[in-house]
Amino acid sequence: MALAAQLTAHYEAFTSSAAPAIKDPIIAAKTNFNATFDTFRVIKVGEALPAFSLPDATGKTMSSAPLLAKSPLLITFYRGEWCPFCNIALIELQKYVPEYHARGVQFIAISPELPNTSLTTTQKHNLDFPVLSDVRNVYARQLGIVFKQDDALREPFGALGIDLNARNGDDSFEVPVPITLLVGKEGVVRNVFVDPDFTKRLEPGAALDWIDALNEEA
Repeated sequence: MALAAQLTAHYEAFTSSAAPAIKDPIIAAKTNFNATFDTFRVIKVGEALPAFSLPDATGKTMSSAPLLAKSPLLITFYRGEWCPFCNIALIELQKYVPEYHARGVQFIAISPELPNTSLTTTQKHNLDFPVLSDVRNVYARQLGIVFKQDDALREPFGALGIDLNARNGDDSFEVPVPITLLVGKEGVVRNVFVDPDFTKRLEPGAALDWIDALNEEA
């Protein structure tokens, strides 16, 4: 099943089964953010990727410069392991990682969760790609993709057992807007998929088309 179909099915199941006290604030916040998010601030094709140095799930720092010296990078940002839509997307992306690597591209994922939480994510979902921690969304802010969630979501999140303070190490209640981008070895962004609607993600197969187009230019 295509990723979009899986995400839609999960959202429909949530809206049909969740209690109003939980789903109504989440739907309202989603609708409002979709209508107000300023895509002009988001990093664009043709712009240089800001440099990063972020810890992986084991605490080892990974930096953009040595990574790009080896090959282009396919990067995806996700909100956290607590987000079922992110988990569905990561599991689908995992299926394509061997093909990304075979085409000479490294794949990494970034979230605001602490390294310990990221380690749980990699173990739980059997991920064999680096998951980096952008604590306090410092790097996401440089890319223009930070979502300051409405405080009205704190109560339904608590009812769902989602403690972002414990997971992220801060009480900002901020998460990144999910985004996937392909960066050439020269450090320039070649493709971007971003949608303020957290139920919308790039189809993993579409990234193969991006990579093939990049390789054709080489």
